[in-house]
Amino acid sequence: MTTAQSAPRSGAGMRTSAPSRFHAVAWRWHFYAGLYVVPFLLMLAITGLVMVFFTGFQTRLGPVVTVSMTERAPQPVSAQMQAVLELRSQAVLREYIAPRAPDEASWFVVARDGVTEAVAVNPYTAQVLQLVDKDNTLFAWAQKVHGTLLLGDVGDRLIETAAGFAIVMIVTGLYLWWPRGGTRWAQVLVPNLRLKGRLWWRSLHASVGFWLSAVLLVFLFTGLSWTGVWGAQFVQPWGTFPAAKWDAVPKSDATHAALNPAGLHEVPWGLEQTPLPASGSAQGSVGVLPGEPVNIDTVAALAKRLGFTGQHHIQLPQGDAGVFTMSADTMSGDLGNPTQDRTVHVDRHTGRVLAEVAFADYPLLAKGMAVGIALHQGDLGLWNAWLNVLFCLAIVFLCASGVVVWWKRRPAGLGWRLAAPPALPKDLPPWKGGAVVMVGVALAFPLTGLVLVLVLLLDWGVCYSLSRLRERLGLS
Repeated sequence: MTTAQSAPRSGAGMRTSAPSRFHAVAWRWHFYAGLYVVPFLLMLAITGLVMVFFTGFQTRLGPVVTVSMTERAPQPVSAQMQAVLELRSQAVLREYIAPRAPDEASWFVVARDGVTEAVAVNPYTAQVLQLVDKDNTLFAWAQKVHGTLLLGDVGDRLIETAAGFAIVMIVTGLYLWWPRGGTRWAQVLVPNLRLKGRLWWRSLHASVGFWLSAVLLVFLFTGLSWTGVWGAQFVQPWGTFPAAKWDAVPKSDATHAALNPAGLHEVPWGLEQTPLPASGSAQGSVGVLPGEPVNIDTVAALAKRLGFTGQHHIQLPQGDAGVFTMSADTMSGDLGNPTQDRTVHVDRHTGRVLAEVAFADYPLLAKGMAVGIALHQGDLGLWNAWLNVLFCLAIVFLCASGVVVWWKRRPAGLGWRLAAPPALPKDLPPWKGGAVVMVGVALAFPLTGLVLVLVLLLDWGVCYSLSRLRERLGLS
């Protein structure tokens, strides 16, 4: 909750210096931000640990499903698909996921009665091996809690507000512990383990927080990019790939976000708000070879000719104007390198390639988010997964140590009352740096700014009321 000891207080014949008074302001903001943020940071760290277990060490659908390799060639994708449809005759086929390696299963995603299932198939025998309720895996549950607390838009807004306050907490924490007034960098960067009690906890909390601050900011900004207000309405439109670059290609009313399973994000961030192209025109370049039918087999063959190897997705067209969409990206767990992201759309009637977008085509912001989100999810390789595990554990420690420091600082006999840092001095001059930070947060993160203004007004009102009461009682 707090990383600083009590600021010096004014006494008889003594005036508190401006730096120490500003220290008290930062400390109070840090404390109140922590009250709101800590439960959310704990939730994000724990669900993050669950998700990175699957993105880094298994797959989003669970353990890797392996098959025995045979000398025969894999069955046509249509034959594998037919095995799935025989098992789920009333289902609608959504996508085919090619095996990552020759000894792994193919996957097909089907929808039926409001349930989205992933079906593993042996590519050599077209035998169904496993069914997974895609919306109710442990990974899907953790991702939904991580993003919405299972409360829909309300949970999304609460988390977005918490992320904004976490930035306030980081800025005030850095201010509190930035070396000055004879303090050396070594005292901040290296915890003093010789201390005892609250001072030991405070030293550890400050050092861990200082080291984590830059990484936590990256995680907060990449996480905020998915939120409903700051992300979807402010930042994502600026970083979205403009479909206007696909000259003369008819556009659908649906966006790429329609390709996401319910409640999950699998489409690259920079494409979610980009309209999908529509089938039914003579536009595009040669794709499926002339004279061949346009079906899952010929589109899968086209994907290989276009350079898609290993795990990649082929979304099937939904509706007469729908398109086949071939993609390989880190958001879906296909790749470990976001700079290799690639999406291709094919007309379902003519087999012509209507549109293509790769990492190089993304706007600058989308490129940064593609790399940042891959880092956030632990998609860059085993080293990334292990670093994310350590980071999540460090966040849990940071939250726990902040609570311990707050608890040990509280005067005896206060029960469960907050024991907030001292009220601000009356003669505190304007803190221009702090005001700039607060105004910046309010403008950049509207929800956090609104709550911040309400908290500051409440804090001022309570402090003013207590001051007037003390005057009436003759205590000041």
